[in-house]
Amino acid sequence: MVQLYNLHPFGSQQVVPCKLEPERFCGGGRDALFVAAGCKVEAFAVAGQGLCQPRCAFSTLGRVLRLAYSEAGDYLVAIEEKNKATFLRAYVNWRSKRTENSRVCIRMVGHDVEAPFSETFRDQMSIVEMPLSEAPLCISCCPVKGDLLVGCTNKLVLFSLKYQIINEEFSILDFERSLIIHIDNITPVEISFCIGYVAVMSDLEVLIVKLESDPKNGESVNHHPLKTNNPVKLPEDISNETLQLESDDFVICQKPMELLGEKSKQSGISVTLESTGLADEKIKYFHVQQLLYRRFAPDISSYVLSDDIKLHSLQLLPIYQTGSLTSERKNSSQEKELLSLFCFFSLPHVGYLYMVVKSVELMSVYQYPEKSQQAVLTLQFLHVITSSGHVGSWPPPCSVASLLFLSNNLQCYTVRCSAAAAREEDPYVDTTLKACPPVSMDVCALRIQLFIGLKAICHFKNHVILLTKADPETIPERRESPKRLLSRKGTSVNLKTPPVAEAGWNLYIVNTISPVQLYKEMVDYSNTYKTAKTQSCIHLLSEAHLLVRAALMDASQLEPGEKAELLEAFKESCGHLGDCYSRLDTQYSHLALPYYKMSGLSMAEVLARVDWAVEDGSQKYERGLIFYINHSLYENLDEELSEELAAKVVQMFYVAEPKQLPHILCSPSMKNIDPLTTISYLRKLDTSGFSSVLVTLTKAAMALKMRDLDMHRSEMKNHSEMKLVCGFILEPRLLIQQRKGRIVPTEFAVHLKETQPGLLVASVLGLQKNNKIGIEEADSFFKVLCGKDEDTIPQLLVDFWEAQLVACLPDVVLQELFFKLTSQYIWRLSKRQPPDTTPLRTSEDLINTCSHYGLISPWVNVLISSESLADKNYMEDLSKLQ
Repeated sequence: MVQLYNLHPFGSQQVVPCKLEPERFCGGGRDALFVAAGCKVEAFAVAGQGLCQPRCAFSTLGRVLRLAYSEAGDYLVAIEEKNKATFLRAYVNWRSKRTENSRVCIRMVGHDVEAPFSETFRDQMSIVEMPLSEAPLCISCCPVKGDLLVGCTNKLVLFSLKYQIINEEFSILDFERSLIIHIDNITPVEISFCIGYVAVMSDLEVLIVKLESDPKNGESVNHHPLKTNNPVKLPEDISNETLQLESDDFVICQKPMELLGEKSKQSGISVTLESTGLADEKIKYFHVQQLLYRRFAPDISSYVLSDDIKLHSLQLLPIYQTGSLTSERKNSSQEKELLSLFCFFSLPHVGYLYMVVKSVELMSVYQYPEKSQQAVLTLQFLHVITSSGHVGSWPPPCSVASLLFLSNNLQCYTVRCSAAAAREEDPYVDTTLKACPPVSMDVCALRIQLFIGLKAICHFKNHVILLTKADPETIPERRESPKRLLSRKGTSVNLKTPPVAEAGWNLYIVNTISPVQLYKEMVDYSNTYKTAKTQSCIHLLSEAHLLVRAALMDASQLEPGEKAELLEAFKESCGHLGDCYSRLDTQYSHLALPYYKMSGLSMAEVLARVDWAVEDGSQKYERGLIFYINHSLYENLDEELSEELAAKVVQMFYVAEPKQLPHILCSPSMKNIDPLTTISYLRKLDTSGFSSVLVTLTKAAMALKMRDLDMHRSEMKNHSEMKLVCGFILEPRLLIQQRKGRIVPTEFAVHLKETQPGLLVASVLGLQKNNKIGIEEADSFFKVLCGKDEDTIPQLLVDFWEAQLVACLPDVVLQELFFKLTSQYIWRLSKRQPPDTTPLRTSEDLINTCSHYGLISPWVNVLISSESLADKNYMEDLSKLQ
């Protein structure tokens, strides 16, 4: 299902001042646009908002059939036809060609340049001839390394980009034919190549393979052409007689097939490698791994097979490592590291987008409302040319209806590449820390833009290059130029008259607007869905979030200062999504928490965004907001809510989650809550469904805060000591809180230290036994509680250590505990230092309750009975030590 919105991704537009009717064109790099017409190529410089200026022109050997540009190496490569023969040529150092009559050097690939002529290459364009044994059919350049892949019948030839070093200051670009990939039973129509990944497409088949540089199991690449050892096996029900019938009277169509990963080997297509490069080449491919094979069946719904039912627009789209959304990173080609790779191809009425790195899976399917001619995939959008006309009886060609009949649409769809790449890059996506819209979310059509005679499209940076060509009969009555249809609210469109209006064709540069501008339009649009359609609001805000995320991933396209603006929009979009999931009742309401965290909003700022208005006398709080507040209060954030906001939080939980009310009241963030208000809510609670002792302890804590000791004692008497320990285990923050990473005893803990130290020790012991507090944290708690420094051991901590021995906790290391106690007993005996508080257990208690304390030796009893040892504390320590 495709969501349809009427947004405005296209901005200004300009006509490219071509002198001849374009036949092929391509763009890339910082500013390069090439247009081939007849036996000539014109190069243009595209800067800023699509400002296009002629740069140079040069002649080709013949008519250009295919054209490709490589940013790595800054070269142009073309398949040219002359006298029914095809040639492969690369145009190097083309920027130095000042005039059309400037001298050009033509050289053969791999031939060393003679020294006397080396310096002449510095300031002139070179044409590198690349001879092939078979006619080249298609070409593709690696966007990272600049290597060139050429498709021929049943094989692909790889030319590695290299540099011939002339001297320390100068080197010239060259190629080396390093590898031949033999692919039986596929004649490539289009190919795409990116860092060892190869996609090959015929009329109805697509094959994706990966070239691996590490030899597996000692195997090496074949240095001679290999014949396939596993030829395609025909199904058993197709015999030779059937094949004969196919050629005479019938057409046999193979079934559609999709094979992913290891299963793609079952396609029956043999792929073998033949190395032709030098032995000392740095990167050699030894092994080929098949990743995807997909075969489509032709449309046989009509009596005659249509030649138009073919695949088109094969493309590999890489996404590189960005480090993080906020990290500063250089984007030179040498530092690019592939993060994820996507493959797109299309049938006339449906397009397919696959992810092919780490795992091979189908991400999105694009259903077009009309027949497509060509498509181009970018990190943020999918642009598709579709035909709006169909066969039928129409008025004469010179009418307005005829113009509409012959018109085309430029459709702009969203893509899910950034969502998939985010999950590859960040392992914390889809946790309570971070979130990202799902890859499975429905794709969205942002815009359907009408053009007259739209024929071809290409893309680089934020420029969409369009070729329009109207039929001759529609030219005299052309009522409206397609460029007038590119109006948008608040955008000034740069309109210029084409040089020759009667020619019937134009080449346009259409600029997509900045991601931040389109993001703001999406956010404004989403406001219309806030009350009417919940899912549509979330969907459009998710699209806006992915738009900004994709722009941040494509850091090489960012202008100076644009990254900070994008990061601000990214945080804002997270806040909007947090609002959606917190206020709207969906099954994904828990996502409010990670989106609010990513937004950088404080808890007070989030609460300030909540609509507290009461309708019909009742207030409803959605579970997303409850989940966020509850989780945030559990995290011990160093943020204290105001008394007003804390009261609203208490009211919220009393209405929506009364069982959580005692817990949220113990959060350090709720420090400013009014105790009287709290006790009034606690008294209204029906404790039949949960622990009443927790409510009792919370009321006792509030009574202490009010300095009402009578009420505190009254509440504490309602339960036995064992029950009270269980209550502290249920909510440790009644005793221990963390602020700014440090342990802070509560007022309740300080009071228990003075009045009920035994209960306090038993409670902390229960926390440790239930893994609510660690050993070191417990020791630190008692030191802070007693106001002692790190080197001084209070008696209450010694009581706690003795209680640990009595309880025989499984996680306590006995030898360390023995050492702690023994050291403390010896220290106090040697220093004649009495304990600062009365010990909770005597030596006799420990002997009777703990197997680690053995019987006292007779000589100790004699020593204790001496009049010189009348100090009771001294005698107790000596007994415990022995």
